[in-house]
Amino acid sequence: MSAIQDLRERFARATVAGDEAGLAPGALVVARIGHPELAPEPSLAALDALADGVRPHLLASDPPERRAAVLARYLFEERGFHGNSDDYYDPRNSFLNDVLERRTGIPIALAVVMIEIGARVGVRLEGVGFPGHFLVRVSGCRDDHLLDPFFGGRAIGYDELRERLRAFYAASDAPSGGNLQRALPQALQAAGTLEILRRMLANLLAIYRTRDAHDQALATVELLLLLCPDAPEYLRLRGLLYEQLECFASALADFRRYLALAPGAATAAEIRIHLERLARVADTTLH
Repeated sequence: MSAIQDLRERFARATVAGDEAGLAPGALVVARIGHPELAPEPSLAALDALADGVRPHLLASDPPERRAAVLARYLFEERGFHGNSDDYYDPRNSFLNDVLERRTGIPIALAVVMIEIGARVGVRLEGVGFPGHFLVRVSGCRDDHLLDPFFGGRAIGYDELRERLRAFYAASDAPSGGNLQRALPQALQAAGTLEILRRMLANLLAIYRTRDAHDQALATVELLLLLCPDAPEYLRLRGLLYEQLECFASALADFRRYLALAPGAATAAEIRIHLERLARVADTTLH
C-alpha cells in the first residue's frame, strides 16, 4: 500500500461519522502528512492529561462562560500555550501533536486543543470559521460568547470583530456586500468537525504550495478531496501537482474532471492548454 493510500484510508476511517466524529483523531491523521509514522496515542494521552489538570478548577455551579475562562486561563497562562507570531507559516503550527508538544500554533490548531479539552471536562465549545482567524464559541450562554485562542483565549466582542472583518475584506479584496453588519453573522457561523479539518488542510496546502513541497501538497489535497470529492479547485490543484510529479495519466484524469465540472471557470482556458500538452505527451509515450 502506498503512503498516500494509507493516509487516505486512515482519514476516511477517522471522518466516517461526519461531524459526529472526534476532532482529535482526524487532526492527528492530518499531522501524518508531516509525521508519516505518527502514532495517535501519545497526543490523545496528552489531551487527557491537560483535561485532568484543569478539571479540579472547574465548578459545576459556574456559568458556561466562567468555566470556559477557567479552561482558557489554565491552558494559556498556566500551561503556556500561545499563538506562534514568530513563525506563523511553519507547518508544525497545524499539526496537533506538535502543537501539544511545543505549546504553540495558529488559531485553528489552538482551537482544536480548547475544543478537545472542553469536551473532556464538560465545557461545550464549538469552532467558528471567522475569515482569516479561527475563533471558539462557548455553547449554552445567553449571549454570543466568543474567544480568541491565538491571543490567550480572551473574550472578543462584536466591535472588534467588525473591525477585523473590515480589515480582512480590505486586505484580500474580497467582496463584503457593502454591509459588514449583514456579513458578520455569516462570518460567525459554527464550524463542525469536517469544516475544521478542511480548513486545517487548506492552510497546509497553501503553505506547501508556497514552499514547492509537491509531495506534501499532494498528500494534503488528497485528503481535501475525500472531504470535497467534486471540488473543482482541488481537482485542478491535484492535476497540477500530478503534472509536476510526472504522473501524467492521473493529471489528465483530474484536468478532464475539472473541465467537466467547471468549464467556464477563470482558469479553464489555462487547464485546457495543460490538457492538450499532456495528451501529446501521452500519445508520444504510447507510440
